[in-house]
Amino acid sequence: MARRSTKFVFPTLPAVHWQPGLPVHGSSSWVVVVGEAGLPAAAKDAGERLGLDLDRLLAAQTATGFSPTAGATAAYPLLSGEVTEVLLVGAGDGSAAALRHAGAAIARFGRGKPELTTVVAEGIEDAALQAFAEGVVLGSFTFHRKTVDPGKPVVERITLTDGSSSDRAAVIERGVVIGRTGWLAREFATTPSNEKDPSWLAERATEVAATGGLTVTVWDEKLLAADGFGGILAVGQGSTRPPRFIRLDYVPDGSTKDTPYVVLVGKGITYDTGGLSLKPREGMVSMKRDMTGGGSVIATLSALRELGTKVKVTGLICAAENMPSGTAYRPDDVIRHYGGRTTEVKNTDAEGRLVMADGLAYGVKELKPDVIVDVATLTGAIKVSLGAMLYGGLFSTDDALADNLADAGQVSGERLWRMPLPAEYVDLISTPIADSVNSSKGPGSITAALFLKAFAGDVPWAHLDLSSIAESPRDEFEYSLGSTGAGARLLTTWLTGDAPIAGVGKA
Repeated sequence: MARRSTKFVFPTLPAVHWQPGLPVHGSSSWVVVVGEAGLPAAAKDAGERLGLDLDRLLAAQTATGFSPTAGATAAYPLLSGEVTEVLLVGAGDGSAAALRHAGAAIARFGRGKPELTTVVAEGIEDAALQAFAEGVVLGSFTFHRKTVDPGKPVVERITLTDGSSSDRAAVIERGVVIGRTGWLAREFATTPSNEKDPSWLAERATEVAATGGLTVTVWDEKLLAADGFGGILAVGQGSTRPPRFIRLDYVPDGSTKDTPYVVLVGKGITYDTGGLSLKPREGMVSMKRDMTGGGSVIATLSALRELGTKVKVTGLICAAENMPSGTAYRPDDVIRHYGGRTTEVKNTDAEGRLVMADGLAYGVKELKPDVIVDVATLTGAIKVSLGAMLYGGLFSTDDALADNLADAGQVSGERLWRMPLPAEYVDLISTPIADSVNSSKGPGSITAALFLKAFAGDVPWAHLDLSSIAESPRDEFEYSLGSTGAGARLLTTWLTGDAPIAGVGKA
């Protein structure tokens, strides 16, 4: 039952504009982006406009500790004239990653200001300039429920120029949209769970569909039971707030039967106590973000029409709240998933794979895609393997798909590290009672991936376990303290590339 809803109001983001040539009247705050090669060529003209020798300013700031490393800053107040301050921002080696960090630093500096005029180096490659715009958006992220001292608002407008007559507006706009997907996924993940439940997530998806040219279908608990979504129902049955299964469909203009078709499956656990296998208190803190995978799928779908994505995409979000109660599912229960496969429960805190199994099974059986990719904050074990904030885990049955996703991760800044799927470990999730168990001793992220692999059938499949990059311990680079919204920029970058499934299925 497809339905549309009222217009979705996107978060208030800074307006980022490209200005050919130096503006005749700039803002009261100017920013000069400094790379390892020194000041940009337009800095001389900017200095004349400001009545300031920027070479001398850079030398003075360097003498007191400033260096052009990515994201480094040094502010200099001006005591007369229309311009009241100049900020030097380091751009490092000028790579996309470095410029993303620089953009985020500028956004933090701009909080509470109406406008910044920013001078960058001429001839920046499109990918790096796009990353700069992404950083501006991501560094602006803010979320609170304060009634007192809410902090400074995001900068209203940032004008970018390299002093030339070139028009780079389209590159900037793409960067803003991709950055917005990261912001939106963060907002979903940061929303506290007393506000956010499976129905809330379905409402957000419905609102996004209304603005993004998507079709949305939502299964409530009655439809889930009628259609046999045993995993989602089991995980959600302990909560007074029932589960939902959400489907978002994007069909590009001019689509035919030969248009490549990708299905995304996102974990949408809106709060995870562990269920009857209760987490300790420390383990529950931050579990409001256990729906990061589902939120990143919604955020990704929000941008596809705006960016002209050429592939057909369906997003499936498996949403439930995992709570202990007299109606909660138990260790030793046997669950029958969508399509009939069974799982013996050994740990109710290994719930993500149970809901994801239903989504994968539905996607393979009903949609018959060319590729299926699931994304989740699935295991703590991936943090043990990969540490925090450097790489997310990537598992795949197809080398080309793994390579394409890894390339998108490198471009987007959400990097992936491919992990193995050894058949020898399948015995670790075997049981005489059911087709598999949901938890076992051994390499936890690998056995979780092997559990999901069985539900992907013969469709080229990838599993993204992003627990290792889902939360930042501090405001750093393009990240803010707390949830990162991991996956949205990665998936959007991948799906809006020229050929996201090139080579898939041909090995």
